Amino acid sequence: MMGRVSACTPLISWRGAEPDEVVPDDPLIWNGKLSDGQQLASDRVKQAILENKELLVWAVCGAGKTEVLFEGINAALTAGKRVCIATPRTDVVLELGPRLKAVFPDIPVAVLYGGSEDRHLQVPLTIATTHQLLRFYKAFDTVIVDEVDAFPYTADESLQYAVRQSRKDLSSMIYLTATPNQKWQNECRSGKRDYVTIPARFHRHPLPVPAFKWCGNWEKALKKDTLPPAVTQWIKKRLDNQKQCLLFLPKIDKMEKVLAILREHHLKIEAVHAEDPDRKGKVQAMRDKEIPMLLTTTILERGVTFPNVDVAVLGAENRIFTESALVQISGRVGRSAQFPNGEITFFHYGKTESMVKARKQILKMNDEARKKGLIDY
Repeated sequence: MMGRVSACTPLISWRGAEPDEVVPDDPLIWNGKLSDGQQLASDRVKQAILENKELLVWAVCGAGKTEVLFEGINAALTAGKRVCIATPRTDVVLELGPRLKAVFPDIPVAVLYGGSEDRHLQVPLTIATTHQLLRFYKAFDTVIVDEVDAFPYTADESLQYAVRQSRKDLSSMIYLTATPNQKWQNECRSGKRDYVTIPARFHRHPLPVPAFKWCGNWEKALKKDTLPPAVTQWIKKRLDNQKQCLLFLPKIDKMEKVLAILREHHLKIEAVHAEDPDRKGKVQAMRDKEIPMLLTTTILERGVTFPNVDVAVLGAENRIFTESALVQISGRVGRSAQFPNGEITFFHYGKTESMVKARKQILKMNDEARKKGLIDY
């Protein structure tokens, strides 16, 4: 992130006056309309920013979290505040950059990630990976951390330290996630953490609820070059109906074994993982409907949207499939207003606490959305 740094490398910090940026009044240019759930969260975000408070936005997958930030960022910029949106993953930074430049066309925006050319810009609005915040000390009046539950942020205390250090003493902090960890969930429920939920998607349909399907010892079946009958039937039904689907697996070697079995009958099926050099190409081919089925590790659990897919997890009992991962995977289904329904299936060789908690969280959000009148179906 900073290149090679040794103990004798001088690190220089700036203590001078803040750069004097002239920001136009009300710089937001956006004609979209928020749903009722989004509007409530947007008002709370704006209030927290203006009052220099902390707020967690607990929003279901596909709720439209980015749009919820627009009014708050607008208020901060109008008040002369410096704003940073930080996220653990580079691909999210690259996606957010153009979206925010489009709605704040008269505001200079820095987009920071490894190798970015914007790293020396002092601007009112910065979008950065959490790694890049190691460059900043008490620089921002408002810090917004998107996907606060995502790897590597959750596992790396130095990144959490970087985010804290980048804030001014008097500042606001907004956290966004669909899947807060258990500690944060408990703090929300006990009143120790200020939060707002968006329990429904903008299209007013409920979240698809995972079905649990026991499939026996699937790893043993793989060793015999076969798949469990329940899994084979699930795949055949989708291929016959020309319904695109994703199949998540816990390990690359298991995924490649499943791919070899399926390719005997369906040559166009592909597999993708974090180290795959053609990862972006395969994801795009799936978007373009050139691939009927994509096998994947947890790399596609978040940050990708295919409008009309069914999703299954094979080996949902594996410990890599945490409550958070399973909620995110379930969130790949039914995101589009044109295709708001879809099926999510957990194939397992024994139910786990994570599976049960994931389904419980989804049911709870649907229940809350119904009570608040945010879903129609």
